[in-house]
Amino acid sequence: MAVNPVVLFVYNRIIHTQRTIASLLGNPLASSTDLIIYSDGPRNESDLNQVENVRQFLTEINGFKSLTINLSEKNLGLSGSIIHGVSESLQKYDKIIVLEDDLVVSSFFLMYMNDALNHYQDDDRVASIHGYTYPTDCALPETFFMPGADCWGWATWRRAWSFFNPDGEQLYKKLKESDKIRKFSFNGHSNHSKLLQQQVKGKVDSWAIRWHASAYLAGMFTLYPGHSLVQNIGNDGSGTHCGNYNSHLIKLYEQQVVVNEIEVEVSKVGYDAFEGFFKKSEESIFRKIMRKVF
Repeated sequence: MAVNPVVLFVYNRIIHTQRTIASLLGNPLASSTDLIIYSDGPRNESDLNQVENVRQFLTEINGFKSLTINLSEKNLGLSGSIIHGVSESLQKYDKIIVLEDDLVVSSFFLMYMNDALNHYQDDDRVASIHGYTYPTDCALPETFFMPGADCWGWATWRRAWSFFNPDGEQLYKKLKESDKIRKFSFNGHSNHSKLLQQQVKGKVDSWAIRWHASAYLAGMFTLYPGHSLVQNIGNDGSGTHCGNYNSHLIKLYEQQVVVNEIEVEVSKVGYDAFEGFFKKSEESIFRKIMRKVF
């Protein structure tokens, strides 16, 4: 099996970064995985020591096939850092796995991501693979497809990332013209379209909503696991733009997710479950992190 590189984005939270690395090392495929890290520069003087502490820790990492550390002298912001790092990495590799420094993964995460990346590498209908799944109230299939893309532990190919459009205004206009705005927002129950509007107005800088909209407009899909292999530990109030909430908390699934041959189409069960989750939540995932720079 081809083992694909992991691209990790870090900033100034050393404890979160340590937990992310530790969880990755808990995967049997870690020793066969190239780890590429992008460390964003400090936003201001007060962040300098924290950023340096993280960078010192990065030099102590071992247990992976190889380690590459990219240090930015200036602060790009999370959105700028991810767009730059993903684009640069996909110039060298055909497919990559992407993580941020506040994501803890199951010990079966790398197996699932690599299996799915390799299985769908030649299917132009598939934009990405996702590792996180919302805590819904109903049973989900082993794997299933949803429209667009997502951002908490994901993977993609060079062919799919080529559809990424950084122009939020153009994306929003196309969604309105094609009468897809309501469906894009789970029949109005999620905050996807509002976040894209905020992007257009310059009130947020979200790479994630633009990636989702780009894949959605291209008619592409993302594969999800029926049980979540990713837990976000960053919404604890420790981040500059993060709130403190737990509606998205899940228990990591510590079993193999089998990537079987399924139809590449929107899962009705999955769509209904996600829509139900957004209905039930006081706020959607995007509204809760609206002030976070993706």
